[in-house]
Amino acid sequence: MDILTLALLIAIGSYIANHQQQRKRIALLASHLGHYQIEKLMEALTEGYLRALGESTPERRDQIWSLLTTTESQLSEQFNRFAAEFAQVNEADARVSRFAMAIPFASQLFPATTFDMRKALAIHARGIENMARNAAQLAPRDKAFTMSAELFLMQHTCHWFCKSKTIATARMLARHKTPHEQLVDSVSPQTRSAYLALVKGGKDVKGA
Repeated sequence: MDILTLALLIAIGSYIANHQQQRKRIALLASHLGHYQIEKLMEALTEGYLRALGESTPERRDQIWSLLTTTESQLSEQFNRFAAEFAQVNEADARVSRFAMAIPFASQLFPATTFDMRKALAIHARGIENMARNAAQLAPRDKAFTMSAELFLMQHTCHWFCKSKTIATARMLARHKTPHEQLVDSVSPQTRSAYLALVKGGKDVKGA
């Protein structure tokens, strides 16, 4: 067997292994997300923010901001339940490779280069809840901006878990025109600190 044939067989084998692992991860995440209306609530919230920001009168904007607080609370409550449910997943199934590209069995072969999806979702749940409660007492426009960043960064983490960091970042650019680094910079300081400590492999986050 010549070296080109061997390389081709390795490439095909890697592609098949990656595809199978990604399908398993997608099915795992979907099996838990399917119990909730998180995506529907996210869509309603982001569209509501755009409507509020597009209103020309303060009275109409305030009315929409007020109505959106119910959606924010519902989203936070559902995401907290989802994160608590996903926390019961086996650790081996919740490991996420920090490598930029998908590598077959990277989580098993290089466990030190992974982070725990269960902890990542717990961080996102706290960030979303804090914004829904407006713990920092932000103005409505600033609250909407930060909440949107919290939600988009959570989406990035989910795509990272299912595919890879590179694909997750590309999807954020295509869908929201926002680089990953900008999302991290735009979330609350508490979320940013905990998130970076987890995904960069620093000191573990207490309570995550």
